[in-house]
Amino acid sequence: PEHKGCKEGHKLLKKITKKDKRGDEAFEKGEYHNAIDRWWEAMNFDLTLLSFVRPTLLKVVKAHIALKEYEKAIEEAQKHVDNEESVEGLHALGEAQLAAEKYQEAINTYQKAFDIAPEDEKRKCKEKFNEAQTALKQSKEKNYYKILDVARTAQQKEIKKSYRELALKWHPDKNTDNKEEAEKMFQDISEAYEVLSDKELRAKYDRGEDVFENQGGGGGGQRHHHMDPNMFYQQHFRQGGGQQRHHFRYG
Repeated sequence: PEHKGCKEGHKLLKKITKKDKRGDEAFEKGEYHNAIDRWWEAMNFDLTLLSFVRPTLLKVVKAHIALKEYEKAIEEAQKHVDNEESVEGLHALGEAQLAAEKYQEAINTYQKAFDIAPEDEKRKCKEKFNEAQTALKQSKEKNYYKILDVARTAQQKEIKKSYRELALKWHPDKNTDNKEEAEKMFQDISEAYEVLSDKELRAKYDRGEDVFENQGGGGGGQRHHHMDPNMFYQQHFRQGGGQQRHHFRYG
């Protein structure tokens, strides 16, 4: 006959796996609160099961970042680091700090990850460290991620959605009372999207390089656009029509 302890352990593993899978599916659908709830349900079956809890906690961090709940993301990542320092955990903490615009803290965290990393991971750690330094520099100039209100890790779908919403909000024709401010915002939004929607330009920007000719200074100064903001707007709003809005809530 099957040993009772083994049977109970098998049942528990099935329950954990089921909740974990539901969390993964919810995350893929963009249902981030639901994903967080499912993952915590899975972890709470046995919080001593660190081989499951630790990687799952990192998924929770990513979901909080996607929700722009950066302080909560930092809190959860810090739990992972406090339990045991690892390159992966420190990178998650650094990503959350970067998203929260805590640039110097992110630099310090990535430095710590570099210090403890094995040789074959040093290069990746150095890239993360350089990215945080670039973000600090860009925060004092024109920050395209901040203009579009997205994290530096944002996917193209999220960048496009944010551009559409902000371009509609700040279109000069819709802001006759503050046309001057709207025109500047509209231009900045178009410029930010032009760079972040282009894989090559975004990579250059993330490395702190000039993305437009005659730019100078790695972020400040006069930009030379590839496209007029109004033409850019018309091109992107000709495709797809209206934009559905999604709002995430607790409970």
